[in-house]
Amino acid sequence: MKQQEITKMSVEDLKDQIANGTETLVKMRLAHKVSPMENPLQIRSLRRNIARLKTELTKREAQA
Repeated sequence: MKQQEITKMSVEDLKDQIANGTETLVKMRLAHKVSPMENPLQIRSLRRNIARLKTELTKREAQA
């Protein structure tokens, strides 16, 4: 997800995306522990995407 897409999202959408992403990340980590994933870089990209979403949410809360 690109930064431009993130800035266009509403606060509720950001929170939903963070919750969904966190849940997916936990599942991916567990699946990777059990049997190695074909592309483990997906975990890194998802983790960074969640960080981008949290940063945008924090920035908006500071402005309000």
